Amino acid sequence: VQLVESGGGLAHDGGSLTLSCAASGFTFSNYAMHWARQAPGKGLEWVAGIVGDGTNTRLADSVKGRFTISRDNAKNMLYLQMNSLKPEDTAVYYCGFPTTERGSPTMTWGQGTQVTVSS
Repeated sequence: VQLVESGGGLAHDGGSLTLSCAASGFTFSNYAMHWARQAPGKGLEWVAGIVGDGTNTRLADSVKGRFTISRDNAKNMLYLQMNSLKPEDTAVYYCGFPTTERGSPTMTWGQGTQVTVSS
């Protein structure tokens, strides 16, 4: 199983970035996928989720109206379009999906991609 995020970088306040997540090693279309982020000195914050067939999405209140989550099951790719970025969006962004470990539900996350928004 491998999740590789890309597309992070530096953006100005009000700018845009698109994050990508390349998935491999599992049947991608069978799983809901999620984006989460971790700002410096803070815990992991869930950002967005999308069901396996892409027909339903949910966003955290902090990003509603600014971020869009999407997926391409033919390419095993997950995306996060981020518009109207704010300095408080600065964080490491992770893609992940629900799995089990020793019979207990957990999440598998990628290595993350840094997003920095300057004011």
